[in-house]
Amino acid sequence: MPFVIDPPAQPFVAVVGTDDSFPVRRIYCVGRNYAEHAREMGDDPDREPPFFFMKPADAVVGDHSELPYPPDTEDLHHEGELVAAIGKPGFKIDPANALAHVWGYAAGIDLTRRDLQDAAKQLSRPWDLSKGFDNSAVVGPVQAASEIGHLQSGEIRLSVNGEVRQLGNLADMIWPIPHIIAFLSRSVSLVAGDLIMTDPPAGVSALVPGDTAIVEIEGLAPLTLKIGDRQ
Repeated sequence: MPFVIDPPAQPFVAVVGTDDSFPVRRIYCVGRNYAEHAREMGDDPDREPPFFFMKPADAVVGDHSELPYPPDTEDLHHEGELVAAIGKPGFKIDPANALAHVWGYAAGIDLTRRDLQDAAKQLSRPWDLSKGFDNSAVVGPVQAASEIGHLQSGEIRLSVNGEVRQLGNLADMIWPIPHIIAFLSRSVSLVAGDLIMTDPPAGVSALVPGDTAIVEIEGLAPLTLKIGDRQ
């Protein structure tokens, strides 16, 4: 089919141990999925239904990226978290069968322009520009669940310049991955190539030019990000 302009390139992330890539269709992000993180953001951590926001697929960048400090913010925050990569489509998925839809897992960083998010919250406006800006979804190489199994527990940590800032356990998620998939698939059809970022443990804080952030999740390849100069 001819197009009147060149179509954009397919966003993708690397796959561990191969030259292959995992194509990215949509990026769904879960909010308030760790009680301590909910508290540090001023929210009630009681088990209420999960909520979601999205990032554009072309916001994804890979491991060892050096990203310019983004424009229009003075408060860029890291949120290190587990990412689930969907490999099998589904709609209204039963939690008991949900893990069959997961192709693999990766470490990720949800970059957030916190000052823009706070202003949007105060005005009851959407978060889009605080969460869905260029290069805001940092995702490490995906590891196949067929090789490593399904991650339900294990330490997750994010350090900046060697200092641990976030430290938690995947078992502390309020909504584990099967329930996240089941709940989300009631509203949208999940498709192979979708990524689900599962929220960070407590300790999110600011990044500045020159910082190096590393996310380590037990059983996964680490993810390294460097923040460059301001745009």
